[in-house]
Amino acid sequence: MDTPIQNPQQEIELLSLLRLQAIPYIGDQTAKKLIAVCGSAEEVFRTKKSQLLQLEGIGTRMLQGLHSSHYRHAAEKELYYIRDNNMACFTFQSAAYPKYLKHCRDGPVLLFTKGTYDLTAKRVISVVGTRNSTPYGEAFCESLAEDLTPIDPVIVSGFAYGIDICIHKACISNSLTTLGILAHGLNQLYPREHIRYAKRLESNGGFLTEFWSSSRPNRENFLQRNRIIAGMSEATIVVESGSRGGALITADMANGYNREVFAVPGRIDDPWSLGCNQLIKSQKAHMITSAADLIYILGWDLPDPEAKPVQKELFITLDPDEQTVYSYLSDKGKSHLDDISLNCGFSVSRIAAILFSMEMKKSIRPLPGKLFEIV
Repeated sequence: MDTPIQNPQQEIELLSLLRLQAIPYIGDQTAKKLIAVCGSAEEVFRTKKSQLLQLEGIGTRMLQGLHSSHYRHAAEKELYYIRDNNMACFTFQSAAYPKYLKHCRDGPVLLFTKGTYDLTAKRVISVVGTRNSTPYGEAFCESLAEDLTPIDPVIVSGFAYGIDICIHKACISNSLTTLGILAHGLNQLYPREHIRYAKRLESNGGFLTEFWSSSRPNRENFLQRNRIIAGMSEATIVVESGSRGGALITADMANGYNREVFAVPGRIDDPWSLGCNQLIKSQKAHMITSAADLIYILGWDLPDPEAKPVQKELFITLDPDEQTVYSYLSDKGKSHLDDISLNCGFSVSRIAAILFSMEMKKSIRPLPGKLFEIV
């Protein structure tokens, strides 16, 4: 994690990034474009407007506040807050910046953090859902966190009511790293009822936001926040959702980033499963009933530090579905999960369950990249 201010040059660059954030018509994509062309955020403000206007997609309206004293003073005020509170932050160019979020064109140019965690060499998934969670969804969160403990991923959510706080608490109970992505500055917490969980969450991970200390938890901030939840994760799991809501927006963003999306199925007459069932029905999400589905579809390897060489069984009993998959892999060799699903005539969720059972019988083994082969 980067310390925000280590030397005068770093302070100048941070101030320049804050100024770019403050200007209304310069969003994250435009800021990154300007920095890429000019070489640094500081250099953007040294470059003549006439030169910047020659860049494709850069208009007069975007640059009208570039040298405004109002936005400079606002940036200076936030810089003082960062310095006085010894806040940690990192830029989109930093090695500590979430690796998946780096691939999102609209990823924030700056992130502010609180807590103790390291995202490097870590698997990151997000779990989202309705604020009106039911015992069904809460039980799934607890089971998911427990079953993922051997893999030790970072689990991201929004620290909101319902499914969000449930998955955070489940992670804390299982000593998993969990991050709350906030829709406001780090000088406050929303909802206030969740302040009692803050210290435990910080010791098991922490908080992350793109918003300044002056930002309030306004409605539009939550939609903006959702792209970070979707963008920084390898996969997004929707546990429960009505027919509309923020969880479905996050799932749509994750699909837009070409990330895997999972949804927990529910009863057809349950109002808080309508969104999940529709995601599965429209093939916008994989059906997930346990951590095993996630592990297989993402091609994760289960760690087994105590594994010992064992003699291969001479005769393995496979059911008809397993035999179909075994025969296909025997003929084709190493194959991708999607190809196995297509050629064997099973849905992806069904093939995940079959492959899990076959691995338990030591008849196949998973490989990186969602590949499988017979033992």
